[in-house]
Amino acid sequence: MSWAMLFFILVGAVSIAAAIGVVTSRQPIHAALYLLVHFASLAVMFITLDAQFLAAIQVIIYAGGIVILILFVIMLLGSEQLKGEFKEMTWGPYIGLALGLVLIGSMMFSLMSAFGDAPATPEALDGGAPYAVGMELFTKYILPVELVAVLLLVALIG
Repeated sequence: MSWAMLFFILVGAVSIAAAIGVVTSRQPIHAALYLLVHFASLAVMFITLDAQFLAAIQVIIYAGGIVILILFVIMLLGSEQLKGEFKEMTWGPYIGLALGLVLIGSMMFSLMSAFGDAPATPEALDGGAPYAVGMELFTKYILPVELVAVLLLVALIG
């Protein structure tokens, strides 16, 4: 086993451990910091896959912007329990389930339609160059991109 493969497995294990930490952490600050570690380890994995542009975008947008935004919201709003009587939304889980099923369906549709094409190679994406990635995303994978955009908008509003 080569050193590069060993490094990739180590970074992948750190990424999976941080993702599990995000989901299982009871403190919101700790969950946000685990998310930061996860994003940074994904950026390292992009670098090992020779996609420097995607690694830079991962660090600048997600680790630098989204995690900081999450931390500011946690600090401003706090994480204590709200007091008072609130009506529980009974339709919320059903909408979440429906959106999740739509997202999974679109991903399956994209995967099934991609079976007839040539397999994706790093050379086809030109090492993660912005033009090549943009052309792939907004021609072949436009439906999943739009559905993820709607899902992110719903999460932002929620």
